[in-house]
Parts: sequence; C-alpha cells; structure tokens
Amino acid sequence: MDLKHIRNFCIIAHVDHGKTTLSDRLLEHTATVTQRELKAQHLDSMDLERERGITIKCHPVSMIYRDKEGEKYFLNLIDTPGHVDFSYEVSRSLAACEGALLLIDASQGVEAQTVANAQLAFNQNLKVIPVINKIDLPSANLEMVTRQLEDILAIPAEEAILASGKSGIGIDEIFEAVAHRLPSPRLADYPATRALVFDCNFDTYKGVICYVRVFSGTIRVGQHMLMMSDKVKMEVKEVGFFSPAPVKTHELGPGRVGYVVTNIKSVADIKIGDTITGADKPAAEMLPGYKEVRPMVFSGIYPIDTSDYEKLKASLSRLRLNDASLIYQSESSVALGFGFRCGFLGLLHMEIVQERIRREYDVDIILTYPSVIYRVVQAGQGSIEIDNPVHMPDPSHIDEILEPTIRAIIHTPVDSVGDVLSLIMDKRGICEHTETLDETRLMLRCVLPLNEILVDFYDRLKSITHGYGSMDYELAEYQPSDLVKLDILVNSEPVDAFSSIVHRSKAEHKGRALCAKLAEIIPQQLFKIPVQAAVGGKVVARETISALRKDVTAKCYGGDITRKRKLLEKQKEGKKRMKQVGRVSIPQEAFVQVLRAQ
Repeated sequence: MDLKHIRNFCIIAHVDHGKTTLSDRLLEHTATVTQRELKAQHLDSMDLERERGITIKCHPVSMIYRDKEGEKYFLNLIDTPGHVDFSYEVSRSLAACEGALLLIDASQGVEAQTVANAQLAFNQNLKVIPVINKIDLPSANLEMVTRQLEDILAIPAEEAILASGKSGIGIDEIFEAVAHRLPSPRLADYPATRALVFDCNFDTYKGVICYVRVFSGTIRVGQHMLMMSDKVKMEVKEVGFFSPAPVKTHELGPGRVGYVVTNIKSVADIKIGDTITGADKPAAEMLPGYKEVRPMVFSGIYPIDTSDYEKLKASLSRLRLNDASLIYQSESSVALGFGFRCGFLGLLHMEIVQERIRREYDVDIILTYPSVIYRVVQAGQGSIEIDNPVHMPDPSHIDEILEPTIRAIIHTPVDSVGDVLSLIMDKRGICEHTETLDETRLMLRCVLPLNEILVDFYDRLKSITHGYGSMDYELAEYQPSDLVKLDILVNSEPVDAFSSIVHRSKAEHKGRALCAKLAEIIPQQLFKIPVQAAVGGKVVARETISALRKDVTAKCYGGDITRKRKLLEKQKEGKKRMKQVGRVSIPQEAFVQVLRAQ
C-alpha cells in the first residue's frame, strides 16, 4: 500500500480513562472484528487484564478505513497501558508510531499520568490528538477539561474531539482526524531495512515471535536478518499482521506493523526495543527508542516447594521475553533455599509478575520484602550499590548511605490537601511546589524517598482523596539519609530473610511489629525463645515465645514437697542447657505468613 495512506498511532491516557473501550468501538466501526466475535476489552488477551480492568501489555491491531471521499487508509493501532508502572511499554509503543490519541476523562479531567504520557509523546515529536472521552456521563464537565487542556498541556481546546467509547459518539471524527491530521510513516527513505522490535511473545511451537514496526525496507519469508544490539543472525520463517488475530502474509513493507517469526528459539537472544536489519546489507545506525530498562523495586522470588526451582527458572525466562522490564538473577537464602533476585518497575508490576507465574506456569512462590538500590559509601574504599540487606557492610566501615528519591506529581481535590501533605511528611517527603488547576483540584510537586512509597503510599493516597487523587513519578537523584540495617534474631541467630534497610526513626516501630508477628507464628519449643529486632549491636524490640512445659511431677503421688521441687529444679537445669545448645527451626509456613503480612 502507498505510504501516504498508512497511519500508525497509539492511544495513551491515565489509567481507567477508557482506552480499551474506545479501541473496541474502533474495531467495531471498521468491521475488523464482526459483531458476533466482538467482546468487551477485546484487545486485552490476559485473564488478569479482564479481571482487574487494566491493560498490562500493549496490543497491536491493523484496520482498514475509508474516509468521506472514499480514500482507503491502512491504520495500525497500538493500545497501551495507563498505569505508571508500565510507562516503559508506553514509551516503546510511542517509538513505533507517528501520532497518538490522548484520552481525557470528561468527569475526571487531566490527571497525573495524562501529563506524563503526553510529555512522552511530545518528547518523541509525535502529533497528539486530544480526545475528551465519556462526554455522555452526567458528571461530565467539558468547560473544566478544555481549560485544563490549554493550561496544563498547552494544547488548543479547538483541537479536541468530543467522544464516548461506550456509546460510540465521535468515532467518525476520530477516524477522520487520524487519517488527515496524523503524518504518514517517517524514516521510510532510509537505504537499508530497519524494523523496531516493540514487543515479543513466546509460542511453544513457533518459538520467539517479534512484534515489529517496519520503518524502511521490506521483511520477507526466507530472508536473513540481524539483531543490531548484539549481532545475532536469524532467518525469517513467517511474517504477518494483527487483525487482531495473527494473519499470515508474504512480506511486511515500510510503515507496516506486524509480527516476525524467526528460527531463534532462545528467549535470551531477543531484546525488546532492538532494531532488526538485513544480514546482507545491514543498517549503519539503530532506530531511536532502544534503551536499557531501569528497575526501581527489587524483591526475592523463591519457590515454596524447593523442587520447583528449575520450573521457576524456566517460567521467569519465558516471562522475561514477554515482559522486557523484568530483570532477575539467581540468589540463595539460608531460610528459603535457592531463588531469584528480581527487579520490577513498581509494586503493581511486581504483583502482576507474581500472579502470572502462579497462573500461567503453575509455580507456588513467595516474595521477600521489596527494597530499592542503595549506594553505600565505605571509608577509603569508594561506594557500592546494594539491593539486598544481606550484603550491607559492617556499620563501622560505612561513611554514609545514599537512597534513591523520586520527583512526584500528585493531583488532589482541594478538600483533601491537608491529609495528603500529612501523608507526604509521614513518608519523609518534601512538598516543593503547589499549583491550582481549577477551583476543585490542586497539583503538588514533591520529592519523596523511593523506599517510602513501596508498600502502601498509593493505597493511602487513594483512600484519603476518596479515589480522586492521582500520582505520577520519575526517578530523581540519590540523597544521603540516616539509614540502618534492621536484623531479626531468633534465639540470638539472625534470620536473613527478614532483614531490611529502614530509616533510623522507623526502625523501632517496624522491629516491634515484626517481632510480635513472629512470636505468634513460630511454634513453641521446650525452652524460651527470644525474638529480637536489632540495629547494629543494639536490640530495639523483643518478644519472648514461652516454653512448652512437660509435667515432670505427674509421677509423684503424695510424699514430701521436696521431691517435686527436686524434679522441677532438674527440669530447670535441663532447659537452661537446652537453650544454650538448642537450635530453632523456623517452618516454611512462618516465612510465608510473615512475608505475606508485610
């Protein structure tokens, strides 16, 4: 098809602003999917996406549209996630497009992730078409949204299209805008073949399937290709496009979005964001858009049944292909055995990976407490990076510890701003700037330690703003902080699985909570077991698990009291000796319960 009639675009928005519903209407309008086959959230292929009502993976689909003059256009749409944890998926999708539909909820207005995704699109020089969605809702406030569009995003209000993905309002206007306001494919005149790998999948029979956007040249079956980042050679076995099911074709020309099946069977040989070029006439430079992903949260993943280690290893390698932002390496723990240290983009990403391993690969796993990468400056030895508390050097050798911070943009209703500021202060954050968006909403710009937002920050923000608060963040610089390693000792022996790095002011509170939980779960022994939380050599919290008492006086029927006392004293001596030599074996269930409770 002529390049002038090809359009590549994606839909970007804040989470739950109606991207997937709108894509359903686009498929229905172009008859890409028949009415009989169409189902709600049609492009969301995972059960997890349907259950949670969120998009986790980007989904490409090709459609044919005829405009009002009868001109035929080939439209390639990529539906993208909206949650902040999946912004890497969004950035790769944007690199494969020339334009984007920016969806804004007519009742919610411009939110934090709307600003972040719009900025990503502007940075890649994409043409952005604003679409005000859900205009048929009784709570829709078009005047507020158009004013925010101009004030916050600097997009003229007259460019906005009024639409409703649910009822089908404005769908024709959206198609006309895509056909006539978006540019035709760029970089098509480059002399060599170049295609961007924006996603991947693994098929048991076909092996690795690359989702590609061809920028220049043509990819044909039987052609020999080259991955530019690591020079891996491969032969093309099959090519096709998505409609939305895969459809085989003989070739993919410039401007097209589709898939490529090669003879590569190893998941480690493909890097998402890489450039594919011809092996006989390779391109001189890669396409823009490839960058190494930077995980922000680290956690250990261990199989509950140690015999499942190899199964877990295979499942992580396959999941890594389908999710480029997942990073892992082997590690072992005295308490939990062999497992993997994994890096995630955020807590939702960690939760999704955990759930996918359980569902798709049938491996029962446990995750250790999440942590971030700290920089430890050692006396006269430079600095080292630590993502696991177990590797923390001796406190006497540490000059200072630096922790990563984030720059967050928080949108909140005016009546909740006091509670939000209290939450920021409680998490050791600083609010640098406040800006009024309209009479009902404020935007706060603040700096927070990344470690403090890991567990419950987003949930508490949503709770105190009654669901109307939203947040987006980016990684900022490292800052020195008074951090300490909190050790948990059971019968005077440290348990590495419960170690964590915390701020000194919060060490005692967290230590008390952990000790109390362990005292409930660890089974009683024949001697008292102290459960302690310690910072360095100083114990900051303690609980004692009482001993099981064997009734040694049961055989005494009558007689002098001294006989009973003698037996009790003998028992007391035995318990003292047992405490000195005895070892406490913590059952696997205790680790599972404590780590899940955290």
